[in-house]
Parts: sequence; C-alpha cells; structure tokens
Amino acid sequence: MCAEDVEKLVNDRLRDLKTRGNFEDSVRKEMDQVNSTPFTLDIKQAAHQKRFSTPSFIHFKGDSDPESHLKHFNSVMILHQADDALMCKVFAITLRGAAQDWFHTLPSRSISSFKELAYVFTKEYTSYRTIKKNPDHLYNLCKKSDESLRDYIKRFKAEKTNIVGCDDRIVSSTFKKGLPAEHDLYRELTITPSQTLAEVYTTAERYALWDDDRIAAKKSTMQEDQPPRRAGQ
Repeated sequence: MCAEDVEKLVNDRLRDLKTRGNFEDSVRKEMDQVNSTPFTLDIKQAAHQKRFSTPSFIHFKGDSDPESHLKHFNSVMILHQADDALMCKVFAITLRGAAQDWFHTLPSRSISSFKELAYVFTKEYTSYRTIKKNPDHLYNLCKKSDESLRDYIKRFKAEKTNIVGCDDRIVSSTFKKGLPAEHDLYRELTITPSQTLAEVYTTAERYALWDDDRIAAKKSTMQEDQPPRRAGQ
C-alpha cells in the first residue's frame, strides 16, 4: 500500500469518527432536551398530594384556542384543590404533539409557578385564540327568504354561542328583529313581548314544527302534480 493510500485510509477513518461523534452529540442533546424540564427545583421536588388520581383532560396539540384549554384545565383541577406545583406538572401532561415539543424547548428552571406557565403558553399560541363577537353582531342576523324557520333558529343559536355575557333581553329582541315582519312568529313575539329567552325559543320551536309540516306538505304536493314518467324515459 502506497503512502497516498495510507493517508486516504487514515483521513477516511478520522472523518468517520468525527461524523459519528457529531451524531452522538446530537442524540445526547436531544435526549437531554427530552428529559429536561422548565420547572424550578421547588416545583420538581414538591411532594405529590396523597390519593391524587390524574383526571381525564382534553389534550392540547397546538392547533386550538389556548384560553379554552386553560379554562377546561382549571375547571377540572379546581375539584382537586391542587397546589401550584401539581398544577404545573399535570398541565404538562395535557400537551400533545407539537405542543409537547414546544414545552421541552422552554429553558431549564424558567418556570416557577403555574401563572408563569399559563402566561408563556398563552403567548406562544395566541394566534389560535378565538375572537369573541360582541352583542351588536346579532343585529346583523336575518332569516333568509329561502331558509326554513328551524334553520334560522339553529344559525342564530350558533352565532349566539360566540358571544360572551350577552343580555337575554338583547338576544330575544335581535331574534325577533331577524324575522320578516309578516311572519307569524314575529306577530306572536310582538303580542307577548315579556317572554324570557327560554320562552322565546320554546315558542319558536313550536312554530318551527308547523313550518316543517308546511314544507313537507308542499314538497308532497309538488311530487303529486308531476306527470308520471313513461317507460324508457
């Protein structure tokens, strides 16, 4: 073997060792990141509550409203009178997929309370927050000419769920306002204006049943009026 061949062999081995070392360092760093935690020692070493059983949660995967997830989490944990350390540890369990990956990128010992964890969590996923509409939005809802009363009721209720803290009187008023003035339900709600929202919905459902029957009868009549098809057509 000539000197050039020996030199090439040595260089190849050195390159292989370097590549292998870089790979091992990369794997070691990834494992350290997975095994690390952003919690301070006080939280990590806090004793668990006796007889605590982890509840079932809706998992957060990084593609939904973070505030809704926090509300869900707090609602479940309030039943267990959990302390700050336990809140932090259990919250980490509710994260999945990309959200779990994000959690492990937080600097070591950077979180000392659940308040801090909730803050960085909400900040990270703020673009997924659901923007709540204000009550004025309901004034823009109207029953479409080709829309059944039942479909209007469903659409109105769906829009109402996106509004927080809306007074029932405003909801009742806007529901009636969205109806055509010549509609029988509009007339009914005008005659008895003191109804509660629940009573308004109950009255609307009664009229929706009548509307469903009317639409079904109209379709049946149209089918009967159509001339029978001849064979081969």
